[in-house]
Amino acid sequence: MIRIGIIGSNYGRTVLLPAFRADPRCEVIALGGSNAARTADLAREAGIPKAYGDWRALVDDKDVQAVVIATLPSLQPDIAIAALQAGKPVFAEKPLAGDLAAARAMLTAAEQSGLPTGIDFNFTRIMAWLRAKEMLDQGCVGPLRHVTVHWHVESRAIQMRMRNWKTAGGNDGGGVLGNFISHCFHYLEWFAGPIGGLQARVSGLPDDAELQTTVAMAMQYKSGPQISLSMSCASYAGMGHHIEFFGEDGTLVLHNPTADYMRGFDLTYAKRPDAAVRIAVDDPLDAQYPDGRIAPVSRLVNKFFDAIETGKQTAPDFADGYRAQALIDAAQRSHRQGQWIDVAAVNGRQGK
Repeated sequence: MIRIGIIGSNYGRTVLLPAFRADPRCEVIALGGSNAARTADLAREAGIPKAYGDWRALVDDKDVQAVVIATLPSLQPDIAIAALQAGKPVFAEKPLAGDLAAARAMLTAAEQSGLPTGIDFNFTRIMAWLRAKEMLDQGCVGPLRHVTVHWHVESRAIQMRMRNWKTAGGNDGGGVLGNFISHCFHYLEWFAGPIGGLQARVSGLPDDAELQTTVAMAMQYKSGPQISLSMSCASYAGMGHHIEFFGEDGTLVLHNPTADYMRGFDLTYAKRPDAAVRIAVDDPLDAQYPDGRIAPVSRLVNKFFDAIETGKQTAPDFADGYRAQALIDAAQRSHRQGQWIDVAAVNGRQGK
């Protein structure tokens, strides 16, 4: 039984806690937050025996064997590095850090420790996505021609005009690139291999440019196919999340028109010369939970504990987080410079 401490009393409590509790190999024994009294109340309500108002105390707790982080991206590096240096595996959120240098420090600490790490790229654990990946790997569309991503929703943070890491770029590591596009970078490479270059434009609300909401991006896989991406978290009644894979022999489409980021994806497939058909994909595990994020995260948790038990690292880990951070950095540079950026090879297991 692996004893877990979770740092972060919002997402960490509502999503990560049930996802970790779903694995019989662990016990969540500690919750960390920024307010000691509030964290103690939340821990008591959740049946967690220990509560800390300072992350350092949780990391130093000798009963805690692995650390789970759900904090601001800018706070993750110090916590993760301290935990790794204390000999404790770490499961972190995306984006990995507030900037590329801090992400590099996290990856270096992980490599030096030799300990398993995990990162919460949860889209790739949705059952419809796993089926799509399997079909693409089997060559269902033939040689890939191009890929499109259209992701148009209105996030709660933008609805409420919140000023936090999810809406503002900069040192906190957020904005639309950190909050949303980090997922896109990871899943595009997971589906079809490494990205070789990109050109990006980032914008905000017309009356408040500091609230970053919208990205238009052209990319190219190293293998040749082009990628076009349009994403906005300021799209009231938007089309949702739509990904198309066009090949020589057919087309594969993932589409979720709902406001739920995880639930609602349909998978359709058209093989030349036939019309498109829906591919039925069930997820009995998801029906057990009130939040659509829990089932995909629980599958990442399973992989994390597999790595702890076997001593063999498994994706997605800090190398994959660093790869996404490098692509975020390239997109930021492209926006500032107004030019195409060739993406140099960096650590990561692109496309796996």
